[in-house]
Formats: sequence, structure tokens, C-alpha cells
Amino acid sequence: MKETDREAVATAVQRVAGMLQRPDQLEKVEQYRRREARKKASVEARLKAAIQSQLDGVRTGLSQLHTALSDVQDIQRSLADVSKDWRQSINTIESLRDVKDAVVRHSQLAAAVENLKNIFSVPEIVRETQDLIEQGELLQAHRKLMDLECSRDGLMYEQYRMDSGNARDMTLIHSYFGSTQGLSDELAKQLWVVLQRSLVTVRRDPTLLVSVVRIIEREEKIDRRILDRKKQTGFIPPGRPKNWKEKMFAILERTVTTRIEGTQADTRESDRMWLVRHLEIIRKCVLDDLIVTRNLMVQCFPPRYQIFRSLLNVYHQALSTRMQELASEDLEANEIVSLLTWVLNTYTSAEMMGNAELAPEVDVGVLEPLLSPNVVSELLDTYMSTLTSNIIAWLRKALETDKKDWVKETEPEADQDGYYQTTLPAIVFQMFEQNLQVAAQISEDLKTKVLVLCLQQMNSFLSRYKEEVQLYREEHLRKRQHPHCYVQYMIALINNCQTLKESIVSLKRKYLQHDTEEGVSLSQPSVDGLLDAIAEEGCSSLLEEIFLDLEHHLSELMTKKWLLGSNAVDIICVTVEDYFNDFAKIKKPYRKRMIAEAHRRVVQEYLRAVLQKRISFRSAEERKEGAERMGREAEQLRFLFCKLASGFGEEMDGHCDTIVAVAEVIKLTDPSLLYLEVSTLVSKYPDIRDDHIGALLAVRGDASRDMKQTIIETLEQGPAQASPDYVPIFRDIAVPSLNVAKLLK
Repeated sequence: MKETDREAVATAVQRVAGMLQRPDQLEKVEQYRRREARKKASVEARLKAAIQSQLDGVRTGLSQLHTALSDVQDIQRSLADVSKDWRQSINTIESLRDVKDAVVRHSQLAAAVENLKNIFSVPEIVRETQDLIEQGELLQAHRKLMDLECSRDGLMYEQYRMDSGNARDMTLIHSYFGSTQGLSDELAKQLWVVLQRSLVTVRRDPTLLVSVVRIIEREEKIDRRILDRKKQTGFIPPGRPKNWKEKMFAILERTVTTRIEGTQADTRESDRMWLVRHLEIIRKCVLDDLIVTRNLMVQCFPPRYQIFRSLLNVYHQALSTRMQELASEDLEANEIVSLLTWVLNTYTSAEMMGNAELAPEVDVGVLEPLLSPNVVSELLDTYMSTLTSNIIAWLRKALETDKKDWVKETEPEADQDGYYQTTLPAIVFQMFEQNLQVAAQISEDLKTKVLVLCLQQMNSFLSRYKEEVQLYREEHLRKRQHPHCYVQYMIALINNCQTLKESIVSLKRKYLQHDTEEGVSLSQPSVDGLLDAIAEEGCSSLLEEIFLDLEHHLSELMTKKWLLGSNAVDIICVTVEDYFNDFAKIKKPYRKRMIAEAHRRVVQEYLRAVLQKRISFRSAEERKEGAERMGREAEQLRFLFCKLASGFGEEMDGHCDTIVAVAEVIKLTDPSLLYLEVSTLVSKYPDIRDDHIGALLAVRGDASRDMKQTIIETLEQGPAQASPDYVPIFRDIAVPSLNVAKLLK
């Protein structure tokens, strides 16, 4: 306490010191004193209130403790009295055991008396029930069966209550009512038969189906009541619970499965279209059954059964199982397509689950897939693998068939525009079209994959096609008289290339979506390149035919005979024009290229004749005459090729101007201007070489050795640069094996 007092004094001194720090605060001492007095009074009042509250609580607690003590004492006295009374009543309870046994026997006898009539009439009721079952009076038969079971179960329950361990009496009762279980089983068989034929029964006699459902409902109620009693007493009659409701749905499920499996009427050996027929029968059966269920059967069952939803799930599961079985078989490509089309499209379409008569109970958006994604993927992989093999075989067969036509003695057929063609493009793309149409029925993704596959196989096929065209050409070159219609069929093969290109574009436009077109189009350039290569080779072989026939007449050019008045160019023009009249059966893109190439080749052969030094002019008069003849023949050739190209609306390249330019060099009369003229020639035709210039000067016959050497050396110092669009014409012209030194002599 002293320590507390000291701390209180120290605190008070500190507070007073804090309040009286300035002289003017002394005037407020009285005010401070009164304020502190009020605070002290307030604190004392709170302390008194707290102490009073605690004292009241202690007083209340002591009072409750005294009351509890009194109650405990009263309870002890009551327990002692109860214990005394219980010890005195033990003998009384023992004396009442005989009364208890009498009560049990009385209860059993009361049950026996109550069922006495039924007990004596059991054989008669059994016969009546059997007759009613055979007559189809199922409700009445079930009523009598319930009476029998009720009598049996009541007697057995009373026996169980009296002496649950007495198996002899229980067996006696059970054997006496032994026919009851047989009647129950017989009635159940009749119920299951009706349920198995429920879709037919509901149309002809819905009352019978309603009776079956009522019987099952009664048995369900009895099952529930007996199971509830079992929880209390532990007793359950024989044959319970029957669970007829569960068995009903099991019967319906087994019936649906059998019905679906029974729709397969054919096998692959007896009918190639067995699967299509099987799936179509399934579609019709399932749709009809569900419509009947929705419109008729739901009226025969309690709403809580949700019979339509239950049967819908049963049908869906049975279909899924059947589709899995079909998918596991060794299906052919067309059968895989039929199965996937049915599973992925037909099943959810308006022809089946999406039918208006099933809405809104059936929502195709929430139906589980009949086949898992893995199974679908495996089927698609198998289909693509089989389709690849089939396409390869089909293309090979189509090519072999087309090759047989190439050697026919009759001309190939022409299309509506008069262009020769064979049946190959039509056969190939009819096959592609059919497979794409089939794939489109399954999914967009499969359609794209099939299109890519077709383009890939087209690449491989075109390589074989190109080899066969080459062999066809080589065979003809060995024996030009065979085959008889070689030119016409080569024209048809060229046209096939254009037809194939157009068909590919058409297929892509028809079956390819814009968002996938870019990826698929990567294979297009290689296909186009192969087709162009085949067509160009065909065009080259036809041009080779022309130049083989022109070989003799080309050899007359720039010879003495030519200078004296040969009609070689006339024959060349007539021959070329005659061939191109036949080539009118070639489609325009390739015919245009052939005319351009023929133009270049004819001019090139003409220039080759000039540079082969077949003639050397001896005088200016000869040079003038030869140059003028070259100019006339150049104009003649220009007229020919302009005429041939007139249908294309474009001007021909000025290859014939090359002949005129060379003629100008030959015609020049002033040798001093020869360098200038040759320089002009070289600037216009950058691919001209030294040996070409030497041979040209040799043809003139008047250029000295020094002049030749000076011209060649000067031109070598500044070779001309070719423009990007320049078409070389001198590059492939070989000069006879004389070196420049010999030409200069």
C-alpha cells in the first residue's frame, strides 16, 4: 500500500506541475481544484456501483446453490423410493409371463381365424387365379394373388413374432402356400410378354398395358411396405421384394436391343448395300417407336416414370452399342461412309431425332454422340487409308484404259467446242467428285482431307502419265507410221492437261472453304507445273513432226538451188499451215504457245541455214539478190504466223525481223559500213556469238581477214546486255566445227 501511495503522490505532483507551469495559471488553482474534485467524486461513484453489482451477483449465486442442493436431496429420496418399489415388483413380473404367452397365442389364433376362410380355400383360389391368368384377366388374377400372399405373409409374421427360431412351422406354412410363388412367376411372365409387345399393344389395346402398369404399381407399394416393416421387425416374406418396376425397365431395354439387332436382314455376301438397308430400317423403327411412345405410351404410365425420357435413353444406349459393334467390324470404305454419315448427320437430322413430332422432348443438342471421338477418328483413318489405295488403283486403271485408246485407228472424240479429248479427265474427276460428295455428307474437315488427298494423288498420277506420254512419243519416233492417229491423240493428250487444270480449279471452288483454301492451294502449283510440262512435251512432239517433214526443205535454204529459185519456203509455209489446221483441235492456251514456238523454230532454222555457210556470195549482185530473197521470205513467214495467230488478238514476236536484219548485213554494199551494221545487229540480238558473226561475214564472201578480225575483236570489248523480255534466238544455233581463226582466212 505504501508503494501505491507513493506512486499516487508522484503522479499527483506531476499533474500539478503540469498545470502550474506559468504564473498566470495560479489564478485558476481554484478552478483546477473543483475539476479534480468532480473527477474524484465520479470515480468513487463508479467504484461503488461496480462493487454493489458484484455483491448482488454473489448473493444471487448463493441463493441458486441453496436451491440446487435442495433439489438434489429430493431426487436422492425419489431414487431410493423407486429402487425399493422395483425390488418389490420383480416377483410380480415373473408371475405375468404366462399372461404374455397367452397374448401371443391369442394374436396368432386371431390371425388364423381371420385367414381361416382363405386357408381352407387356398386350392380353389389357386385354380381360379390360374384360370384368370390364362384368360388374360390380369388385374383380377393379381387381386386373388394378393389375397393369397397376404394370408401367407400374415401367418408367417405371427409365427415369426411368437417363435422366430421355429423353422418347422414356417416351412409348413410356406409349403402349404407353395403354389403362390408359381402363380406370381406365371403372372410375371404374362406381364413381361405384354411389355415386350408394348408398342403394338398400346396401339391395339392400351387398356391391357394400363392394367400391367397398375399391377406393377401395386407390387411396388407392397414392396415398400414390407421393407419398412423389416426395418422394425426384421421379418420379410419369401419372394420379396419383387422389384417388378426395375424388371419392367430391364425388359424394355432388352426388347429395344433385340429389336435393333433384329433389323439386319442382309449380309455383305448377299447384298452389297446391306449396311445402308440396315441403318435405314433402324432409322424408321426407332423414329416410329419414339413417336408412338410420345403420343400413346406416356398416357399409360404415371408421370413420375418419365417413360418417354427413359425409353429415349434406352434407345440411345442401344443404338450406341449397335454402332460400336458395327464400327468394330471389318468395314469397307463405302460402308464406313454410310456408318459415319448416319451417326454424325442422319441421327440428329429431321429424319430422326430432330423430327418435329419428337420436339420439344428431344433436344439433339444435348444427345451424347453414338460413337466416341476416338472411334470416329479410327474409322476416318481407316477410310482415308482405304480411299488412298482405291484412288491409286482407280487412277492406274483409268490410265491403262486410256492408253488402249491411244493406238486406235479412229480419231478421238471431240468436246462440244470441237477440241479433241480422251475420256481420262472425265473418268478421273467423276471419281474425285463422287468421293468429295460422299465426304461432304460426313463433315467439312473430311471433305477438305479428301480434296487434299485427291490433289496429292493427282501429283503422283501425273508423273506416271508424263512417263506414258514420253513412251508413247518414243514408240512413234521409232516407227512413225504407227499409231495411225498419233497426231490426233497427242492433241487430245495436250487438251487433257488443260481440262485437268480447269477441273482442279472447279473442284477447289466447289468444295473448298475460303479459310482453308490457302493451305490446300500449296499443292496446286506442282500440279499445274506437271500438267504444263506434259502439255509442252506433247506440243514439242507435234512440232517435231512438223520439222521432221520440213527437214528436206530446210536443207535447201541458202544453197545454190535456193539462190536460183527454190520454192522451199513456199512448201515450208504450206506444210506449217496444214499442220496447224490440224492443230486447231488444240485448246487455245497451248495452241498459242505452239504457234509462238513454231515461229521461233522456223526462224531459227532459217538462220541456222544462213550460218552453216552453205553458200558464199561471190559478188555484190548475188548478195543483193540473196538478201532481197531473204527479205521476201521473211515477210512470207511473218504473214503466215500472223495469220495463224490472228485468233488470239495479240501481235506475234518479231522473230522474222531477225532474218531481215541478217539480210541487211549481207546486202550492204559499202564494206566500210560493215562494222556499223554488225554492231547494230549485235545490239539488237545480244545472244549472237563470235562464231555467228564470223560465219555471217564468211557468207558475204567479201570481208577481208583483217576486217573480220577487227570487227570481232571490237565487238568482244563491249558485249551488249540483253533486256529482261528478250527471247534468245541465236543461242541454240550451232556453227559448223570451224573455229574463228579458220573463218577469218
